Amino acid sequence: MTATAAQPQTPAATTASGARTDEAANVITGARERIDTLDDRIIGLIQERMAVSAVIQETRIASGGRRVNLSREMEVLGHYRDALGKPGTTLAMTLLELCRGRI
Repeated sequence: MTATAAQPQTPAATTASGARTDEAANVITGARERIDTLDDRIIGLIQERMAVSAVIQETRIASGGRRVNLSREMEVLGHYRDALGKPGTTLAMTLLELCRGRI
């Protein structure tokens, strides 16, 4: 009797989404579409926040105040941190950076 060499095991084929079944691929594709829609809404809200922030800054400067209100920024940082944990602080810092310097 001769021994036969074992065939190497190959991983199951994966779809473009990285899933190994059509059902999983459909779920992933649908969820990614939902994420893309949410991202578009988030971007729109950030742009709206930037516009509102610009109005506040213009009004504050026109009345003799400073462009940035540090105590308000600390409130925003705390709000995001409380809601989202430490990564929320990073997110808030990014939002504040986007919103404070367009004037």
